Amino acid sequence: MALSRGLRCCQRVFSWIPVLIIAAVMLWSYYAYVFELCLFTLTNTLEKVAYLLVFHVCFVMFSWTYWKSIFTPPASPCKKFQLSYSDKQRYEFEERPDAQKQILVEIAKKLPIFSRAHSGAIRFCDRCQVLKPDRCHHCSVCETCVLKMDHHCPWVNNCVGFANYKFFLLFLAYSMVYCVFIAATVFQYFLKFWVRDLPNGPAKFHVLFLMFVALMFFVSLMFLFGYHCWLVSKNRSTLEAFTAPVFVSGPDRNGFNVGLRRNLQQVFGEDRRLWFIPVFTGQGNGHYFPLKNRSSESHNPLLANEDLWEESDDGSEGSLVEDHDPSVTIEMEE
Repeated sequence: MALSRGLRCCQRVFSWIPVLIIAAVMLWSYYAYVFELCLFTLTNTLEKVAYLLVFHVCFVMFSWTYWKSIFTPPASPCKKFQLSYSDKQRYEFEERPDAQKQILVEIAKKLPIFSRAHSGAIRFCDRCQVLKPDRCHHCSVCETCVLKMDHHCPWVNNCVGFANYKFFLLFLAYSMVYCVFIAATVFQYFLKFWVRDLPNGPAKFHVLFLMFVALMFFVSLMFLFGYHCWLVSKNRSTLEAFTAPVFVSGPDRNGFNVGLRRNLQQVFGEDRRLWFIPVFTGQGNGHYFPLKNRSSESHNPLLANEDLWEESDDGSEGSLVEDHDPSVTIEMEE
């Protein structure tokens, strides 16, 4: 037990190494640009002020979105999807697998769940003891089920999902803007140092490496950001792009694709003035997502008002029952 705890502690410490690397590059780039380039190399005062002003705007947005991506906790299923104490006791003391499945079927009748496991069973996480909402997956690193999980990103040491997907996208976007601005403004001085029009000194090393690092990061970020823009336009997560979600009618990669405008609004919200600000503006609560094929939703009375099945302020449970097929089985997943 002590060895397991020690290994887990070491894993948590080492998981911060990629974040520390990014933070170190950010701090070095700040010093190299502000001090070595703007204060020690530039001679035009107006150019200095303009460069420093725009740079700090880019740096603040870059840092803000990175912070939000790292420290926004992953959203987990609410209590409605967890086994109650009585249900858990019934489930654990029941030795017959068929009877266990039936217990979970009864619980699933109250929830708006449309996705299935590949076997056609309703998805259940044996570790978290929850029925998985649509698009929810268990992260073995975070050791919890994450709503609309996209992937676990080591560079932010966090799960990217419903709670912070907008922040992650903005982090990629502002990282690219940061790199492009640095490369564009450093380029002429990069050439001057390269052809020795400017005297050698500490600034030369920093300016040359600023150019190379900015271009290197920009190229890698461009492909990653472009890929996630495509995912947003199709309303898919990274996991769903590799493995299509399964519904009663079978696998469908476009099952949650409800059109470009509504896909964007699910992530960024309806107020376009807040799209580029790292505050949460996404639609819904991560437990239910509109389907492309709305015929399956028409059989669910809960979706006429999805707030009815959410937890009330006093923590009481709703009483609405969904018209699920009682013959559906449960598959336990980790």
